[in-house]
Amino acid sequence: MIPLSKPDITSLEKKYVMDVLDSGKLSLGDKVKEFEGKFKDLLNVSFAVAMNSGTSALHAAVKALGLTEGDEVITSPYSFIASSNCLLYEGVKPVFVDVHPDTTVMNENLIEAAVTEKTKAILVVHIFGHACNMDKIMEIALKHNLKVIEDACEALGATWKGKLAGTFGDAGIFAFYPNKQITTAEGGMLVTQQKEVYEVCASLRNQGRNISNEWLMHERLGYNYRLSDVHAAIGIAQMERLQEILAKRKKAADHYRSLIDHHQVPVAYLTEHPDAEISWFVYPVLVPETADRDEVMKKLLEKGIQTKPYFPSIHLQSFYKTLFQTKEGDFPCAEMLGNRSLALPFFNDLKEEEQEFVIAALKELLTKEQE
Repeated sequence: MIPLSKPDITSLEKKYVMDVLDSGKLSLGDKVKEFEGKFKDLLNVSFAVAMNSGTSALHAAVKALGLTEGDEVITSPYSFIASSNCLLYEGVKPVFVDVHPDTTVMNENLIEAAVTEKTKAILVVHIFGHACNMDKIMEIALKHNLKVIEDACEALGATWKGKLAGTFGDAGIFAFYPNKQITTAEGGMLVTQQKEVYEVCASLRNQGRNISNEWLMHERLGYNYRLSDVHAAIGIAQMERLQEILAKRKKAADHYRSLIDHHQVPVAYLTEHPDAEISWFVYPVLVPETADRDEVMKKLLEKGIQTKPYFPSIHLQSFYKTLFQTKEGDFPCAEMLGNRSLALPFFNDLKEEEQEFVIAALKELLTKEQE
């Protein structure tokens, strides 16, 4: 079986975890601060707050920026559902705009028309490690006095015009699930240049405890969103290997692209905008409109190749349809991508011969589908 993804864990991660276990300080220790420090250095930001998931960090950002019931936030329907769920937690309404069909990111040209008097923010999704057009988005935000949250959970290392994704807006969010560029098993990070946002988020993650961390003194309703030192230790090792990891992923993505072109496989792949540099999260392709995507995935699995559909449109999830009366046809580009996309096996140590087997099998099945 060639799995869809696989974490890249070495002796360094194991050593750092054992150091924490041997220390007896498994949580609220120095490793979380060290992990946060490495993020601040990489992104050249003033503050970083480690949490137990990207979803938690997104929710904390919504709270810290004062978004509340009755507010609207413009965002993408083509994303992992957490980017919109984090708004619903606070009674905020996600207002969707469609995406570019080639880069799959939010269509910045549709944002301004969606702004109303209730609009308070734009929640950008740098999907698949491809940064959005942050020049245009920040221009719109400034014009309409809107906050900007960047969901960079899939985009550590991605850039727009040389500037790292997650560093443009009021808060940037990263995630470390095992299929991400780096992993802590589970975990997330919020970065910001604003001291007030940092202080609120640092408090929220620890049951609302005050920023001086006084024992059992709480100044707001908070959550248990803490990241343990065990998880942070994995993250520290991964950050020390970050450039190696990103290079491996780029190499695998480039090889897939060359194989698809060389063998003339009838799929489309993610297009890279000239002003963007992708940090590869997964490797999605679009099967032809005439192909039965789910049948292709089933047959690939029979050959020992694991794939997944990425992503079903958020606005067509059953409870979103109930809440907002959304329907098929509302956002055609997102829906097309959701119906035709599939992610191929993709991870740091994916072998070239495994990629060649995947592409050969994909071509064979799609050719049969078209006969």
